[in-house]
Amino acid sequence: MGAQRLDGKQCASSIEANLLLRIEQLSHQGVVPHLAVIIVGDDPASHVYVNSKIATCKRLGIQSTHIELPSNIGQNDLIKHVIQLNEDESVHGILIQSPLPQHMDEEAMTDLIDPTKDVDGFHPTNLGRLVQGRLDGMIPCTPHGVLRLLEWSGVQLRGKKAVVIGRSRIVGMPLSLLFASRGIDLTVTVAHSRTEDLAKVCAEADVLVAAVGIPELVQPQWVKSGAVVVDVGINRVEDSTHERGWRLAGDVNPSVSEVASWLSPVPGGVGPMTIAMLMENTVRSAELMSSNE
Repeated sequence: MGAQRLDGKQCASSIEANLLLRIEQLSHQGVVPHLAVIIVGDDPASHVYVNSKIATCKRLGIQSTHIELPSNIGQNDLIKHVIQLNEDESVHGILIQSPLPQHMDEEAMTDLIDPTKDVDGFHPTNLGRLVQGRLDGMIPCTPHGVLRLLEWSGVQLRGKKAVVIGRSRIVGMPLSLLFASRGIDLTVTVAHSRTEDLAKVCAEADVLVAAVGIPELVQPQWVKSGAVVVDVGINRVEDSTHERGWRLAGDVNPSVSEVASWLSPVPGGVGPMTIAMLMENTVRSAELMSSNE
């Protein structure tokens, strides 16, 4: 019997239904949530991601501003755009699409965003709250999406052992902090591609999250029988059997479904949840800003 599906599309739809009610409440106060997205350069994947976010905004009734800048723009010019959005009281969320061109300091740009408008949740103020075990800041979208997907699916987490493969500031580290926070109470191990005997470490996990960016790294023998497996990876892999000549692959081999109790698909798992959490952060920012007026 195969693993049950951690269906990110269905979970995201339930979150959007709730957001529609909250957006309607804001409209009675004359407030329209407003997300501004800055994209620098012409990376095709980045434009696909941004267009998906803008389409979701339109579907929910969230105003979106799309700022496209050339790849050769100077960092000081980008700074001016961020400062202008910080000062614009109609803007509730600011997102700078990653990656930026190599001549730009991505972390410095993140630090410049007003923490209350940092809907990606990467500002040191918001990450610092997570370190303190506080969940009252902007929580990074993908880690928050993973947690919400597990809770929505009815997965019991408290007291269990979790292994997170990947230590990035975008997914791995904030997810480990979120998992270990009071009320969720997982015991967390952060592993990575250089962890000694990684397969053995993974095999001890009740909850295994793969966010390392290596196609199909996690094999069935790495997974404890009945474990819950979340695949955050999304990799483009050459495949001559496909019409396009390539396919999308996660960080988990699909045959893990024969061992796991739950498994998130790629695509259709964590991806829709990341966008749903971005929308929720934008709405939450609008609610907080309107309550402070």
